[in-house]
Amino acid sequence: MSHATVSKQLTKTVISARGLTKKYGNFAAVDGISFDVPAGESFGLLGPNGAGKSTTMRMIGGVSQRTSGELSIMGLDPDRHGPEVRAHLGVVPQQDNLDDEIRVRDNLIVYGRYFGLPHSYLRPKADELLEFAQLTDKAKARVDSLSGGMKRRLTIARSLINEPKILLLDEPTTGLDPQARHILWDRLFRLKEQGVTLVLTTHYMDEAEQLCDRLIVVDKGRIMAEGSPASLIHEYSTREVLELRFGSERNATVAAQLEGIGERLETLPDRVLIYANDGEAALEQVRYRGLHPLTSLVRRSSLEDVFLRLTGRSLVD
Repeated sequence: MSHATVSKQLTKTVISARGLTKKYGNFAAVDGISFDVPAGESFGLLGPNGAGKSTTMRMIGGVSQRTSGELSIMGLDPDRHGPEVRAHLGVVPQQDNLDDEIRVRDNLIVYGRYFGLPHSYLRPKADELLEFAQLTDKAKARVDSLSGGMKRRLTIARSLINEPKILLLDEPTTGLDPQARHILWDRLFRLKEQGVTLVLTTHYMDEAEQLCDRLIVVDKGRIMAEGSPASLIHEYSTREVLELRFGSERNATVAAQLEGIGERLETLPDRVLIYANDGEAALEQVRYRGLHPLTSLVRRSSLEDVFLRLTGRSLVD
């Protein structure tokens, strides 16, 4: 295969939305959003609860009809070609909906039968997916005996049974402990390396930074910003952030005395953020003004700072 052919395949658009809207009565859950996802990309929808992320995912998955706008998945309209679209998709819903009554391996095989896949294909495929999900030793265990992280990995393994070209993940790591999250991130990164297109919703900044090549920040059904995590941080924030805590009663009053330090200030209930290219130099200026925070921390800018800039509030509601 020539290099040109490979490049062309990589840039092929697998999801395209134009003016995508979903209304419930007068309420617009998704309010005219447009985006494209090329094959092989890990694309994120980042936003608070109620931003319209899950509604968008349901429209992509062909289980919720759009009110208006255009939507194309693998060149097909999911409203008109639902079964064909779903044949190319793997779906990991927000809540695990595994069958607790049957064993771990059987969850994969029974699910595969919904796609009309033969046992001759499903038996080796189930074993391959259990190995991928690090659940081989749990193959004969009951689902209700698994930990939360194991159930999440099993749900992802199950979604891969039909070898989907696109994997939709709605809040993939909500409720998991840090170790379980990192194992899951590793599995998703491996899928991306295999060429699977990932589309995920999250309200975790670190998750979006870890997993997404590109993302849209969504709030109240609209796109606030779009780009790679690094480009969004570069565009909407400074290189570093100085976090100061003066005690919850004093943060707001001290903020006025910090004016002019760094590029801008953000006053939160529990701390004051000073956005600056050199956080240590900003801290020196704070001390020079005779102010003594209870705690101070200099860190690199993150997506959370971008979200605060765009929406004026912290993301995890």
